[in-house]
Amino acid sequence: MAGITKADPLLTEQLDAELKSLQSVVVAFSGGVDSALLAYATLNALGSDRMLAVTADSESFASGELAHCEELARTWGMPWHAVNTDELANPDYVANDGNRCFWCKDALMDALAPLAAERGGVVTLGVNVDDLDDHRPGQTSARRRGARFPLVDAGLDKKAIRALARSWGLSVWDRPAMPCLSSRIPYGTPVTLTALSRIDRGEAALRRLGFNDIRLRHYEDTARVELPIADLDRAVARRVSIVQALETLGYRYVTLDLAGLRSGNLNDGLADDDL
Repeated sequence: MAGITKADPLLTEQLDAELKSLQSVVVAFSGGVDSALLAYATLNALGSDRMLAVTADSESFASGELAHCEELARTWGMPWHAVNTDELANPDYVANDGNRCFWCKDALMDALAPLAAERGGVVTLGVNVDDLDDHRPGQTSARRRGARFPLVDAGLDKKAIRALARSWGLSVWDRPAMPCLSSRIPYGTPVTLTALSRIDRGEAALRRLGFNDIRLRHYEDTARVELPIADLDRAVARRVSIVQALETLGYRYVTLDLAGLRSGNLNDGLADDDL
């Protein structure tokens, strides 16, 4: 992955110090590079008796991601647990307004906070410095419930996290971001199990065609495919296969976004009051 520099020893020391200041930790572990680095660093700093990695088994979690988390935990010898969160039972989440992520993290904290309380510890999330510049109402929800963000406290941005993960030999260091499937649905369109399943199967089909860093934005019967700019030519060359794969799932129209992949770009449609 281009642009990755060497890990900064000072940032590593700062992260270790932040974690060692905590008595006991329950890490929200999604298996992406941020939460994986946080979990691995916590395991090294506190040991297996003072930390637990927990993965939310949610309808908005892409297929295979739960097994990925379990495998990482087993490889690292890290205590791990899965919990069920049922965001779709909350009408505020389903409504999918600008605060959907608030209710997602609220459900996550409902599951994780009791586990942390039993252990006399705190919940930590893999939020990084770069995340602070985006519309992330889930951060507000988690903070209100007492969650800590050690990566932010240590001053780590995404580039520093990837550099540190690579220096530690973590296989996830260059893994593409995998935000929840609900983030593919435009605000104002209700989140349904049917839509999440179609998105999940559509992105899985695109990965089988060789596209790893993708977003399939769901507009009812239209699929808007976002890929890195470098992949656009290849996507055009494989347009017949892409269209066939997505039409099979019920999409009538398949579009390729020429602006490329932009994480969180659906936030652009929010009014200032929502932000």
